[in-house]
Amino acid sequence: MAVNFEFKAKVNDPDVLEERLKKLNPIFKGEDHQVDTYFNVQSGRLKLREGNIENALIHYERKNEAGAKQSDIILYEHNPSKALKDILTKTLGIKVVVDKTRRIYFIENVKFHFDTVQGLGRFIEVEAIDRTAKMDVEVLKEQCSMYANLFDLQPDNYIANSYSDMLLAAQIS
Repeated sequence: MAVNFEFKAKVNDPDVLEERLKKLNPIFKGEDHQVDTYFNVQSGRLKLREGNIENALIHYERKNEAGAKQSDIILYEHNPSKALKDILTKTLGIKVVVDKTRRIYFIENVKFHFDTVQGLGRFIEVEAIDRTAKMDVEVLKEQCSMYANLFDLQPDNYIANSYSDMLLAAQIS
């Protein structure tokens, strides 16, 4: 199981923040069109990510709180397969679908997303990732804090919920 410490923020001009990040010479992985299908599960969240860069089945648990927070993740990377989605849909049922365009960067173990989410708007997401379960969570927290300062984020920028929760809430209103 991997551990992330991460935050998501709604910002007025993510392009300015992306330019600020580029001054640190991150590795650009590309722009990915991702469709995340969330399934009905008893605990946590389960999503199938289908993209042109990233394809994974991801189960994660994290608290819905604003600011940086821990996320416990089980990630299964796979080759795209219609059968996998069909099995998950038939057995669990679809909860919600998130369609987004994501620009992906890395600096060491920290992943940066500049997202445009259909129906929600534009966001920045930062994940300090420990795939080995050997890093101290405090180091991950410090990394998130450092990049939040770089982007000059204010408390009201932070988003507590996942995109899936935000879309579900918008459907109810």
